[in-house]
Amino acid sequence: MSDCLFCRIVAGEVPATVVRESETMLAFRDITPKAPIHVLVIPKAHHENIAALAAADPVLAAHLITEAAEVARAEGIGDGWRLVANNGAPVGQTVFHAHLHVLGGGRIEGL
Repeated sequence: MSDCLFCRIVAGEVPATVVRESETMLAFRDITPKAPIHVLVIPKAHHENIAALAAADPVLAAHLITEAAEVARAEGIGDGWRLVANNGAPVGQTVFHAHLHVLGGGRIEGL
């Protein structure tokens, strides 16, 4: 989708600090971090939210969780981290492309 920020990041049209990549996913640092370590893990294929991804491709949804754990390990927070997926505008989803937030590196308040 040409108007989707995350699709534009996947396409290389918008810069991002990539920390991990596979054939089907991309992980990059959040530009407005809510924790000392805040990495977004997204599928390269567009799905509006995490529920849509799980319904369309449960294997890919599981792969994102596995990759999130690898990101946490690589970032040095493998012993304690939070995984957040906002599903829909009422709970704070602002980019409508499925994504997981990997948060850690200190106490996280308010999420």
